[in-house]
Amino acid sequence: MAYEPKTLQEAIIYFSDQDNCLNYLAAKRWPNGIPVCPTCGSDRVTFMASRRVWQCKARHPKAQFSIKVGTIFEDSPISLDKWLTAMWLLANCKNGISSYEISRDLEISQKSAWHMVHRIRAAVQDEKTGGKLSGDVEVDETYIGAKARNMHKDRRLRKNVQGPTKGKTVVLGVLERKGHVRTAVIPDRTKKVMQENVREHVAVGSRIFSDEAVSNWRMDDDYAHSVINHAEAYAVGNVHTNGLENYWSLLKRGLKGTYVSVEPFHLFRYMDEQAFRYNTRKDADGAKITDGERFSMAVSQIVGKRLTWDRLTGKEADRPEAIN
Repeated sequence: MAYEPKTLQEAIIYFSDQDNCLNYLAAKRWPNGIPVCPTCGSDRVTFMASRRVWQCKARHPKAQFSIKVGTIFEDSPISLDKWLTAMWLLANCKNGISSYEISRDLEISQKSAWHMVHRIRAAVQDEKTGGKLSGDVEVDETYIGAKARNMHKDRRLRKNVQGPTKGKTVVLGVLERKGHVRTAVIPDRTKKVMQENVREHVAVGSRIFSDEAVSNWRMDDDYAHSVINHAEAYAVGNVHTNGLENYWSLLKRGLKGTYVSVEPFHLFRYMDEQAFRYNTRKDADGAKITDGERFSMAVSQIVGKRLTWDRLTGKEADRPEAIN
């Protein structure tokens, strides 16, 4: 069983040895102890210790592969000790950590750090393996974006910001009480959009709690719906959306205080990051999840989630091979 660091200091010391990095990642990637070729899936592989790579005995291109191949680390020249330190910081810093901080702390370029943290966000994205949320579920929307009164006049005119929500991005949140939260960027709050997203994430028969804005999309035939009017009260007995209001507070604190400016194109990745930390506060029995355990969960999700620079920046569709 691989050693599990419990604190950031322990992690930095342990992962300063490249062999420790390799052994730790191999144990997470292949829990049964049998390495598998990422190209053909064969377990007939031999480890070449002098180069820290594996050799697949089947004949095919890329028969030799490192621990990075097939993961978020693939084709990255950055060493694993820096990658794992960045993963620890992103997984455990409550309000997130910016690429500029990662750049200074790890002595890499800000551009590389920015790509790195987005690849880590791709790794911790919720795979929805637990199915739909059920039981008591809170549903709420919020707006993400700069306040019009804080904008320069030229920018306000350029973005056509004419009201408190104009020019902002709409985000939907679905929270299973004593469970997980899921979020999504949505185009608007129309009935069609709201109902489609609620059906996607919430099991039929669940009890939904929402604010008074629900009037245009509620689905009483599928769900037991309770509404709280925030003009009158924030909670009436068990009827409230305080769980999601708390989550929005955490999300916006990170966006405004740490990341400062986030383009709508990338917003969903920052939401995935915050949702991961929120969903890994406690385990199924209600026990607190430690930083080391949360880091271990993040590392266990690195396989099959490669995020190239072209895809991250939206240029992938412009490449000829992507169009054909």
